[in-house]
Amino acid sequence: MNTCCGGARGAEEDRSRAAQPAAAPVLDHGGLHRPAPRPPVNGRSSPAMNPSGGGGDTRRRIAISGHRGLPASTVTLVEKAIRGILARHAPEIRGVSCLADGADQIFARAVVDLGGTLEAVVCSQRYREDLPPDSLDEYDTLMGAAEKVHRLGYVESTGESHMEGSKLMLDLAEELYAVWDGKPARGYGGTADVVAEARRRGIEVHVIWPDGARRE
Repeated sequence: MNTCCGGARGAEEDRSRAAQPAAAPVLDHGGLHRPAPRPPVNGRSSPAMNPSGGGGDTRRRIAISGHRGLPASTVTLVEKAIRGILARHAPEIRGVSCLADGADQIFARAVVDLGGTLEAVVCSQRYREDLPPDSLDEYDTLMGAAEKVHRLGYVESTGESHMEGSKLMLDLAEELYAVWDGKPARGYGGTADVVAEARRRGIEVHVIWPDGARRE
């Protein structure tokens, strides 16, 4: 089972957002058309620019990649670890997530609860429909909490669209939190692939895998 935009499952958001008091701006990135990656500076990426055009956002921009289908005991460990790290910087944080079950939603929920700003990435039109049923309520809630929603132009949820979604997250971030057991990806676009891409760009990677954590 792979990570968020790198997972084997995808979905399409099919609920109406018209009833929300202030719908988040939807930014269409049209398939492979993404913001240009930023060159590394002293081994780290330069701060992400505001995709709406402004460059003055000083909040830490953090992307998330990590395993899905985590056992309940591991969810508890990962949630505690993520919240502990984010609390050092909250509320001046902007989290970017594909909102899949597992690490994505754990991270996004922590960002929102700690007063940070959330941006969502939708890798394909059929992203939502393939998520586990028990994760859909949280997906919808977090989508409603997102300040911006970035959509790629893919229809099907494939390894390619998932990896492109992860690349878009990295375009928008200066750090990557990776809920990763350190093993190779189980499919193209998995957590290991996203970590490798982040390191190739010079983006700082924080691996989160607490003692006692395991995958199913």
